[in-house]
Order: sequence, then structure tokens, then C-alpha cells
Amino acid sequence: MPARVHAVLVVRPEGRIPAAPHLTRTLQALAAQTRPVDALTIVLCGNDPELRQIAAASGAEGIITASPGTPFAAATALATPRLTGDAVWLLAQDTAPDPDALLRLAGALELSSSLAVAAPKLVAWDAPAEIVSLGVSVTRYGRTVELAAGELDQGQRDGDADVLGADVRGMLVRRESWRTLGGLDPALGGADEGLDLSVRARLAGDRVSLVPAARVAVAGDGVAAMARGRKRARRRAFAQRTAQLHRRLAYAPAPAVVLHWLSYLPLALGRTIAHLVAKVPYKVAPEWGATLLVMARMGAVARARRRIRSVRAVGWSRIAPLRVSNAEMRLRWESDAVDSDAPVRSELRFFVGGGAWAVLGALAVSALLFAPLLAWPVLGGGAMAPLRATVAQLWQDAAWGARPLGLDVIGPADPFSALVALLGSLSPAEPSRAFVVLWILALPLAVLGGWFAATRVTESSLLRITAAIAWALAPTFLAAFGEGRPAPLLLHLLLPWLFFAASVAHRSWAPAGAASILLVAVLACSPSLAPAVIVLWSAALVVVALAAPRGIARVVWLVVPSIVVFAPLIWTQVRLGNPWGLLADPGVPFAGNEASADPLGRALIAAGFPTSDPGGWASLTDGPVWWVALLAVPLAVLAVLSVLTPRWLTASGLLLIAATGLATAFAAVGVAVSFDSAAPVPLWPGAGLSLAWLGVVGAAVTALDAGIVERVRLLRPIGAVVTLTALLVAVAPALTALATESPRALVTNGPVSTLPAFVAAEGRGSMAVGTIVLDPRADGLRVDVVWGGSATLGGQSTLEATRTQPRPADQELAALAADLVTPSSEDAVAGLAARGIGFVLLEPGPAGEDEVIRGARLTAATSLDQRDALDGVGATARGDLWRVTSDVQPRAALDDHRLRLQQLVAAGSLAVLLIAGLLAVPTAASRRVARRTPRMVGPVRGGTR
Repeated sequence: MPARVHAVLVVRPEGRIPAAPHLTRTLQALAAQTRPVDALTIVLCGNDPELRQIAAASGAEGIITASPGTPFAAATALATPRLTGDAVWLLAQDTAPDPDALLRLAGALELSSSLAVAAPKLVAWDAPAEIVSLGVSVTRYGRTVELAAGELDQGQRDGDADVLGADVRGMLVRRESWRTLGGLDPALGGADEGLDLSVRARLAGDRVSLVPAARVAVAGDGVAAMARGRKRARRRAFAQRTAQLHRRLAYAPAPAVVLHWLSYLPLALGRTIAHLVAKVPYKVAPEWGATLLVMARMGAVARARRRIRSVRAVGWSRIAPLRVSNAEMRLRWESDAVDSDAPVRSELRFFVGGGAWAVLGALAVSALLFAPLLAWPVLGGGAMAPLRATVAQLWQDAAWGARPLGLDVIGPADPFSALVALLGSLSPAEPSRAFVVLWILALPLAVLGGWFAATRVTESSLLRITAAIAWALAPTFLAAFGEGRPAPLLLHLLLPWLFFAASVAHRSWAPAGAASILLVAVLACSPSLAPAVIVLWSAALVVVALAAPRGIARVVWLVVPSIVVFAPLIWTQVRLGNPWGLLADPGVPFAGNEASADPLGRALIAAGFPTSDPGGWASLTDGPVWWVALLAVPLAVLAVLSVLTPRWLTASGLLLIAATGLATAFAAVGVAVSFDSAAPVPLWPGAGLSLAWLGVVGAAVTALDAGIVERVRLLRPIGAVVTLTALLVAVAPALTALATESPRALVTNGPVSTLPAFVAAEGRGSMAVGTIVLDPRADGLRVDVVWGGSATLGGQSTLEATRTQPRPADQELAALAADLVTPSSEDAVAGLAARGIGFVLLEPGPAGEDEVIRGARLTAATSLDQRDALDGVGATARGDLWRVTSDVQPRAALDDHRLRLQQLVAAGSLAVLLIAGLLAVPTAASRRVARRTPRMVGPVRGGTR
């Protein structure tokens, strides 16, 4: 047995958990050893008076004071000059050994002269039956692997002795080996210190052994507080990655060191993606921090390599058998998956529960009613417009830069343009046909989204189908469908999926990532929902902070992609002094048959109808249609009764969604922030009503699911049938309007282009061709410039539609137009050619135009005919067309500054969406987490959530 054992006790208080109780227990455990230590040196990091008092009363031969935050390795180095005897015992303030621990460790060193390091079994501080650490190894690529951690100690690991390394806490090291090996490497950052020391000992030809019979209790200070646990996890991830990268450079052959160093930045990028996919984004910052730190500390790497060279007596082949192979790692992952897989979630039952049949039924109805649309190449009418001819042009419309409408408008695109480009890309040969297909699939897609959203509220197959059909029969959805409003229609299709993901976003990063992307799409379709989103997001933050604080970061993330994507548009509108323009509906400005702001209009909105023609009944009858609003009463009554059920908390949340959406609709009705020429275009109140409909349907389903069924079982199907029948009657005319060619159906076949076919052919392959469009009206000469072969849906801009003050380019355009239609003015065609405008289009007058305006139009045509540099193409279906015959200069390209800004905006949006997409990608681990949580949200029977 060694003659003397010198214990080094490092006290490093972290300020979160008092170190004094741990230090007291550790000192008491040392005093109770059956084989007492021969000398004790305490390294006290910091100047805590209570700790100094405890240390002074311990009988230690020396107390060394160090600065707060001194690493464990540096602290042991301070004590190394004072070491005496034959072995050093490494302890911390929270390592309390069993009474016979030192006896067994010292006995192991006595039995084998080649043994340099003896390591104990580390057990939990307050649960001695749980193994914290018993042996450490590495994979082929240097990843640290705990051989036994988190297991119940039943002696199953007591036969394991010959390992690569062990945790540094409680290690007993021969003093000669300690000095020869140079102690612990301070560059490891507090991780893998015992492993690194063991590797160097083995390279020196010595042995490292576990002594499972020697038990040491460890606390792991700082893991108790949940709010601080994630911060501690980040620090631990940083330390572990720092140690791994440092060891890789220290252990690598000399020729490979530079190659490893050069690979670190690409490797950090790849691991960042892997961390996001693995749903551990808190490791991203530690990854980059550790990478940059290790790359900058090549001096520490050189010292570590010298330390290895000075002791190395055997080759690395002696280390290889003790590594963990890939096969062993796979077995460990599979074992962990089996052990942790305790399913709680019920089966989805999409097929056996009738969900698939409901979607197929909706598809059959849609095919029956709307199949003729398949022959249409483009949807027109209402707020519809054709799309660009190529996918590249679609995405060009969606990028920051020169806008495709206006003389010289440069700025950010509406995020809705990116959504249009995404849909158009699904049909690359004919992008416009994507919206034709969308219109045909809209009904089954609405049923599908409503069914999945209902899975968060009920386990009943009947009620899921009820909710799906009720969602598809929403008056606001059918109004958008018939009036040709693509943004509100897409909003209605996206909202249930946002609810499906966002309602469980606090549980896992996968739904949080998906919900953040869906929220970008929802706000892109309806920016006027932003205030409602802020209210609901704030409420979610409060609830999660109280009930599940570990999910706060995920809830916070929900709005981050939206902020980044909308930031250029927000900045531009605020800089222009028009913040209210941020609420404008995207797409073609269209003033349809919105409900008015008078009491009758607000009553219709309260009943769920966004137009003055509730459900399309006003176009079928000359009588009063107030009774249509009464058909929404069964749904509303069920929603209100939901707060009286045992699931009142869930119902309250759904009614908050309904109230927020209804308040949004009430605030939006009658408000105009955009313009079609000089005509104000009110906000579409249906966006808020879609949100309100989501909450009302969910609350009604909750009432049928949680309250009524326990008393009278038959009331569930009766309530479902009555509610759906009333809704079907209420919206029947709107549902069939397109098939019956009702005047209320504004969707038409085409046009393929808003410009004459001659211009469309010229501008199909390039947006450099400009057309000035002139339209004399009673309120003045309307003028605009269209770039390319047509004005398009994705090319619309709320920056243009909401502007209230003329810009210099507007004044220049007005002057050019006035000169063109005034016979006595100087020739303005040269100004058109200099601006890249190659065509002039004089639109035909509307029906019923008075003689004065008709005369003004004839005067304009005469003036244009007299221009020498204009060649009359002739009359077209779009109006009279002239071509500029002089040399037309190409449209001015973006300067370097604006080009860099374009790239920066695109990179920022793509980066945040990529991060969200990586978080949303499901993995085996995220699916296991999902299976261990209920599918429904909120309190349910049995107290689960």
C-alpha cells in the first residue's frame, strides 16, 4: 500500500447552489475514511468567508486561495508543488466518498505496480443507487462516451475494470505518474480531464483501472434549477466540444494537424445543421465558440503535444481496442430508444377513423362542382392575376429589387410573392395552372387541415370529421373561393396547420420549427392578423412560463422567422412614414363585396360572414336574408357552452382565439390602407373571421367531446348533425356559385396576360420590356408601367398600393403621360425609350363612359398616332397599342450598393427559414418525444396534458 496519500480538494462555488453544505459533507466523508488521507490540501476558488471558515476547521495542511472561476485543472496545478507521499487523490467540494473508498482505491494501486490511475464508481449525491459515471471511452472520431451513466446500480458493471479512462472526480493517481504526465491539461476547459490523463498514462505504458467497489457520491452543482439548467447545458456543451476539438489536434499525427485545423470551420457549419436537425439549437453557439477558441489556441495544442511526446512509450494501437466501435454505438442508441419509448400518444386513425373518407368525399364534391376549371389555363376575375411564365421570373418577383410595376420602384417584395412563387414552382411548365389546381383542391385541403387541427382537441373520430367539414364550410373561405381572393383562401388552408403545430410548440423543437414557418406564410397572406398574433403569442408565453418553462425558448422562436422575413418591408414602410401600410392585404388590390362598417355589416361579421351577401343568399332572393345569420347559432352556442365542461381551460384558450379573431375583423371592417388608382380598397375582414372560426369550431368540438357525452351520449351525433346541417344551408349558394355560374362567382377563365398578346410575347422571356398603360377616366388620367409580358399576382406590391405621397418617379411618370396624350406637347417618346419603355397601351373605356371622357380618350389616341417614334400596332382586346421605334434602353440595373442589399435581404430570409426548416425536420428522437406526449392539448381526463 502506498505509504502516503495526499488529497487535493478543489472548492469552486458557482453561486447557484450553496457550496458550504456540499463541502461540509465531503470533509465529513474524508474524516470518516477507514484508511485516512495522510495530507489534505484545499484549493479555495474565490473569497467566500463561510467556505474559508469551513476549510480552516478541516485540519488541512494547506489552503490555497485562487481567483473565482479558476478551472479544476489550474487549481490542481496550484497544489502540485505541495504534494507529498506516493499518490494524489483528486476531489471537489461535491465528491463525498464512502468510508472504504480510499482503502479500496489505494489497495488497487498496491496490487499492481503498473497501475497509474485508479477510478471509483461515481453515484448520485442523493440517490446512491444511481450510477453517474463508471468509465469513459471515445469513438473513432474522438467523441466522449460514458460507459455507464444514469443506470440503476445493481452490480451489473462491477466486473468492468480495464477501460480507456474515467471521470476525474475521485481519481487516485500515483504521484510519480502525476508529475511525469504533467497533471491535467488546462486547455480542455473542464471536460474530459480524466479521460485525457488516462490516455496519456496508457501511452506512457501504464494501466488505468476502475475500482467499482470504491463509491463516491457526486452532486453536479447547478443542475437543480430548471431555468438555469439550459444555461448549464450550454456551458457543458461548450466545454465538451472544446475538449474534443483540442484533443483531436493534440492526438493527431503531425502532418494531419493542419488539415484538422482547416476542417474546423466547415465542420462547425455541418454540425450546426446537425444540431438543428437533432432539435438541440442551444448547442449551436457553443459549437462555434469552441471551434474559434481552439483554432486560436495553437500554443495550448503545442504544449499538449509536447506533453504527450515526452511520456509516450507505446503506440496509439494500444488505445484502439479500448475505443467504442460504431456497432457498439448503434447498439447503445437502439437500447436507449427501446428503454425510453413509453408510448402515451394514441393512434392517429386517419384512415380507420374516417378522416381519409372525409377528404375523399370533399374531393369528389369538388370534382363534381369545379371539374370544368381544369380546362382553364389561368384563373382570372376578382383579385386573381396570371403568374410569370417561368420559375426564375417568379422568384425574381419575390426578391428585393426593382418592382415589376411602376416606373422606378425599388424595394422589398411582399412575402406573399414568395408564397406565390413557391406554388407556381410546383407547375414549372405552366406556373399559372398551379392556382387552377389549388382552386379545385381547396375544398379537400380545407377538410384535411381541419381534421388534423381537430386531433389537438378531441380523440373522437366523429367530432374530428365534424370539425373538418365545419372548417371547409366557413363562410369566409367560400367567399374568398368565389370572389377569387388567393391570399385569404391560402390563409384559411394554412391556419389549421398553424394551430396543429403551434399548440404543441412548447413540447419540442420540431413543431416549433414547423409553426414558425407556417406563421410566416399566414402573415404573408394576411398582415392584418399581426396584432392578433402578437396577442396570442404573448398569452402563450405567459402560459408556458407558468406551466412548462423549459418550452419558453421554443415559443419565443415562433415569431423570429416572421420578424426577419418582414423586416425589409417594415423598415421601408416606416422610413416612408406609412406604418399603417404594413396591414395592407397583399396581391391585386380588390374592393369586392365586403361587409360594411354599419350595424348591419358588423352583425354579419359577428355571425361569421365577411360580405354583405351572407352565404350568397342575397343574390338568390329579393327578400330579407337576416335569417341566414341564425344558422350559425348552433355552432356559437356549443362554443359558449364549452367553458362549462371539465375542459374549460382548453375551451377558454380556444375562445380567446375566437375573440381575438373577431376583434381583428371588427377593427378591419371599413378601414382602407391601400388604393386601386385613386379608389380606396378596404381591408378584407375575412382574415380575422377565419381565425375566429378556428377558435369557435374548436370550442364547439370541445363542448361535444368533454361535456355533453357524459350525460346524454346521443347528443354528440345529434349536435354534430344539427350544426353541420345549419352551416351547409347557410353557405349552400356560395358553395355552388361557381358551378352554377352565379353572378356572385367572380372567378373567370383567364386572362393569360393583362397586356396585349403582342407585348406578352415580347416580354415572356424577360422583364426588361416596359409598357406604359394609359387610362383616361373622370377622375383623371390613370397611368402605370408594367414590366414584362403581364401584370402578375406575384409582382404586386403593397409599397405601391399603399403609398399616399407621390415620389419623384411618380411625378416623372405623370409628366411623361401628360405629354404623350397632349397633342401640343413636345415629343415625350424619347423619355420613354430612355426609361426602357417599349410599348404604349391605351386601355378601352368602361361601359357607360360619358362623352367627355370618350372625347379625352380619342384625343389621347390622336396624340399618340401623331408621334413619329411610335408605330401603331392596332386595336387589341386590351386596348390600342403602339410600339416605340427608337432605340429603347434596357431598364437600369441595380447599382452595387443595392445589389449587395438585395443579396443581404435574400440571405437573411433564407438563413432563418433554413434554420426553421432544419428544426422542423422530424428525427427518430423527436418522434420518440412526440410518442411520449398526448396528441391533444390542454388538461384532459386523468390529468394528462
